[in-house]
Amino acid sequence: MSANAYYTSMKKFIPIFLSLALLMACSGNNNKNQDQQKQSQLAQQVKAETLRSWQGYKTYAWGSDVLLPLSKSSENWYDEPLYISPIDAYSTLRVMGFDDEAKEIENYVIDSLHFDKDIYVKVFEVNIRVLGGLLSMYQYTGNEKILAKAEDFGRRLLPAFETGTGMPAYWVNLKTGRIKGDTINMAEAGTYLLEMGILSYYTKDPVFYQKAKKATFAAYDRRSEIGLIGERMDIQTGEWTNRSSHICAGVDSYFEYLYKAWLLFGDPDLKDAWDNSIAAIEKYIPEIQDSLVWYGRVDMDSGEHISSVITLYDAFFPGLLAISGNIEKAEKLQRTWDWLWNQNGLEPMAYDYKKHEPTYPVYDLNPEIIESAYYLFHFTGDSTYYNMGVTYWNDILQYCKNDMAFNAIENVVTKEKRDYMATYFFAETLKYFYLLFGDHGTFNFDDYIFTTEAHTFRRDQFNKTEAAKRLGF
Repeated sequence: MSANAYYTSMKKFIPIFLSLALLMACSGNNNKNQDQQKQSQLAQQVKAETLRSWQGYKTYAWGSDVLLPLSKSSENWYDEPLYISPIDAYSTLRVMGFDDEAKEIENYVIDSLHFDKDIYVKVFEVNIRVLGGLLSMYQYTGNEKILAKAEDFGRRLLPAFETGTGMPAYWVNLKTGRIKGDTINMAEAGTYLLEMGILSYYTKDPVFYQKAKKATFAAYDRRSEIGLIGERMDIQTGEWTNRSSHICAGVDSYFEYLYKAWLLFGDPDLKDAWDNSIAAIEKYIPEIQDSLVWYGRVDMDSGEHISSVITLYDAFFPGLLAISGNIEKAEKLQRTWDWLWNQNGLEPMAYDYKKHEPTYPVYDLNPEIIESAYYLFHFTGDSTYYNMGVTYWNDILQYCKNDMAFNAIENVVTKEKRDYMATYFFAETLKYFYLLFGDHGTFNFDDYIFTTEAHTFRRDQFNKTEAAKRLGF
């Protein structure tokens, strides 16, 4: 065939090729639009369920700490309420655009919330919920009255840190400053760097961050020769009372705060502690069982595995691995947690991966596996993690939704209901679902740090040079 004949022949097919290309492009755009529409619908569903649950709290538990959704009643953590659910819920309501509901909480905090109460509170729990929630509220509003509430609360926690090691006592009395509880786990000892550091940044008083840092390094400086910390310690003597080393509940957020506080403030001591800690963790703790990677429990001195019981709180760790740059290990571990979820449609609170059985079958509406799916979807763009979230959401709708909100599950096998809705369901679970499903045009993951209670703080509001001055490092 001559060149002219070939050219003439090909000219006939050019319109066909162009049409096919156009059809393929349109098909791709349609699929993309359908995916975006599906995401938007799921995000709107989460918003609707959040509002419905919030209205249930307001109807049956306003002024109390916790909603009991099945009995349509409420309870407080202590003899007097601290308004924990609304303070915990605030940042989620703001992220979702429920500004009127958020404003109602702001007004209540300013006008009606006082902390001069003769009650003993759990230092760790109120730090991440109350102090963290108030600080997030201040960041959103800039209202100095809210900052004053946060500072007042933070100062009422400081007496807890006046111990032999600098680790906080388990309990502190908000009115008298008396303390009690000389043995705590490392999560209870070392989960203060973010909240106390943010409070120091806002108030320009380094005392809060310095107390938190001393508590964190009281554990780190007592690590074993192979670089592992234990689970529990006597805060007065500095003696380990439990030498089991792990990333499970009881230690988990200690490691989370080393890395996230370094990201937010830039304190190089935290990065050094993180680097050394994660190296020891990865060397000794993971093991393969049934072709899945598990992070069990080892002896802190020898690294020998001593228990195969893990907790659903540990499902935060893939997210932490992802944000610290170890995507490959994060993905492997997330597959383990996804496998465990799908055994019963919900995760058990504790599970023995060698005996293949739950050791505590409760599901308390926990967020950690959803948090890690959100992190991994953000970093990889792999729809696998988005689809995991869809499965988790549908299972929670099926098993935990009731006529006014959501309830915990007493047994993930039988699906027996439990009359409780944890405050972190507002703060974390619903927020992570919404962000996983939602249009990220209004919320950019990379702009924020999430505390362990998922309170959101913009990273660009913390200048690291200024942080060194205000936090005293």
